Amino acid sequence: MTKNYAYPEVLVDTNWTEDHINDSKVRIAEVDYDPTTNYHLGHIPGSVLLDWKKDINDPVSRNILSQSACEQLLRSIGVNNDTTLILYGDFNNWFAAFAFWVFKYYGFDDVRIMNGGRRKWLEEDRKLDKVIPSYQRGNFNAKGQDENIRSYLNEVSNSINRGDRIMVDVRSPAEFSGEVTAPAEYPTEHAQRGGHIPGAKNIPWGKAVNDDGTFKSAEELTQLYHGYGVLPEKEVIAYCRIGERSSHTWFVLKYLLGYPNVKNYDGSWTEWGNMIGNPIEK
Repeated sequence: MTKNYAYPEVLVDTNWTEDHINDSKVRIAEVDYDPTTNYHLGHIPGSVLLDWKKDINDPVSRNILSQSACEQLLRSIGVNNDTTLILYGDFNNWFAAFAFWVFKYYGFDDVRIMNGGRRKWLEEDRKLDKVIPSYQRGNFNAKGQDENIRSYLNEVSNSINRGDRIMVDVRSPAEFSGEVTAPAEYPTEHAQRGGHIPGAKNIPWGKAVNDDGTFKSAEELTQLYHGYGVLPEKEVIAYCRIGERSSHTWFVLKYLLGYPNVKNYDGSWTEWGNMIGNPIEK
């Protein structure tokens, strides 16, 4: 299971998850882009729903949820400061990885991802439930905001043509080249312009996973990223379209490979490609 990862404790497999469904110290949460076609049709018994659009994002501004909202959200699903929170979800854990990144941003200690996500649980024909559980309110307290794992527009602008900093575009080659302005999963959600941030390297997020959605071994991942010159001694900023696929790559680089300086640019192409005056390449 560990596959020589830098921080193997951040991953659990489906067996571990199933064995801890009734563990009072463990909370399991499904993070979905569209709960109507996933969570509500059946979920891991005892798991709670985190709706990516409604729960992990601010309802007004184009931003992640606030620190106080994060505290209230985690408390509402029964999370304490000593809870182990297991995240899994649809789209090969894209949105679970985004939630993982957000919760780490606010200082959650023991949050983990179920390797393979919802897809692997279904493929293994494990038990599903339609009961929506409720838990006693938790006492989780955020620890502030870890800006070491988040990047913003100005930093990205200043990163172009810097030898010590690498931009990794994790979108598809068609998005990277500007052939399309939205991925197949969201065909109507376009940016004004297609292309990529100048100098960025295109390493699609899917290259980091196996056919079943589980992560490749550390050796395979190292070979992948080193092959593009993405080395641990560099500063790395990952981006995609809205920050969910790039959070998946951020997780791989930071926790599976142990890169010390990796950030997620959650503004991503929806910000960069729509900003007047921003340079692009095709």
